[in-house]
Amino acid sequence: MFSREFATDPYPAYAWLRKHAPVHRTELPSGVEAWLVTRYADARQALADPRLSKNPAHHDEPAHARGRTGIPGERKAELMTHLLNIDPPDHTRLRRLVSTAFTPRRVAEFAPRVRELADGLVDRFAGGGSADLIHEFAFPLPIYAICDLLGVPREDQDDFRDWAGMMIRHGGGPRGGVARSVKKMRGYLADLIHRKRAALPAGPVPGEDLISGLIRASDHGEHLTENEAAAMAFILLFAGFETTVNLIGNGTYALLTHPGQRGLLQSSLAAGDHAPLETGVEELLRYDGPVELATWRFATRPLSLGGQDIAAGDPVLVVLAAADRDPERFADPDTLDLTRRDNQHLGYGHGIHYCLGAPLARLEGRTALDTLFTRLPDLELAADPEELRWRGGLIMRGLRTLPVSFTPVARTGDNTPPTRER
Repeated sequence: MFSREFATDPYPAYAWLRKHAPVHRTELPSGVEAWLVTRYADARQALADPRLSKNPAHHDEPAHARGRTGIPGERKAELMTHLLNIDPPDHTRLRRLVSTAFTPRRVAEFAPRVRELADGLVDRFAGGGSADLIHEFAFPLPIYAICDLLGVPREDQDDFRDWAGMMIRHGGGPRGGVARSVKKMRGYLADLIHRKRAALPAGPVPGEDLISGLIRASDHGEHLTENEAAAMAFILLFAGFETTVNLIGNGTYALLTHPGQRGLLQSSLAAGDHAPLETGVEELLRYDGPVELATWRFATRPLSLGGQDIAAGDPVLVVLAAADRDPERFADPDTLDLTRRDNQHLGYGHGIHYCLGAPLARLEGRTALDTLFTRLPDLELAADPEELRWRGGLIMRGLRTLPVSFTPVARTGDNTPPTRER
């Protein structure tokens, strides 16, 4: 497990584990030992089990594994107090403070900006006849979108793109690069919070950005500390872009390698029918979703899961990619079916830690696929699938590159590109 071959196609190994060792203890590349949960029923139970804490303080970690169960650099940068690392009641309080930014109404109001960003990015490469859809489209789209939502000034957003690029490379960048990028992002967010607090109007204004909302909450009785505000902004950025990069990249790749399903989508979009796009994004989340394993959980006391006894302090990783291909829950789970209706996948989790930004990610995914397959109707893969490389990592699943070719097309008009050309 966790070899390059495994990263390319982990699903046969996951099928074996579901059948023979559905809750399996293994040593990860970091040296940490953890339980992998691969069946849908067990996964759903684990994701909602209050005995499995998100707080790393509950990890009975040996010295050689200390600090290896989170985002590199987040401890030193004092960014630990975010939604992925805490339990109720703090989790309940912090989640309530940011939930208003991701309501269906707020996301719907943001839709024109996402469309503008998608068209602007396609305009940059549409006349050339080829592109790397990861670096030129799937990666910048959610970065600029979440920066707009947070309230990062346009002139600073390319710095965020650079830092995020280092973080998404995992082991592919210079040694210590992820931790340095986290530190730089922490410093910038602290400064931005100070600047926004100094300029904050007395009362809320329509369309107020999320960082201003967090500051207002901390200044009006919600007891949000500066570290909490910075950590919250950080994790919304971090969790809010890589999942969507992978949703767009994995989803586009799946469609390019399943011509029947791609044809169904394109013909329906041409006819003004968006139903297969709506159900299709859910199916792409299930079939080859952006999050391979849910983030870390730690047993607060002994428990039994899938017939295995788990000791207090043991790490538990729910394998969403395995659970969402479980034949006990999904008919023909290895078949991509954009019209699948009974699709209660776990792609964005389950329980109180269900992904807060899922509505925004879905909007970005739908908009991206609609834009690509409408504006570039003859889009095709420009590399042998066996030549493509998947990013090594534990939690996320995504392509390093996605080279494509197409008939060059004209720009749509005077779309404002996100920031400077790169």
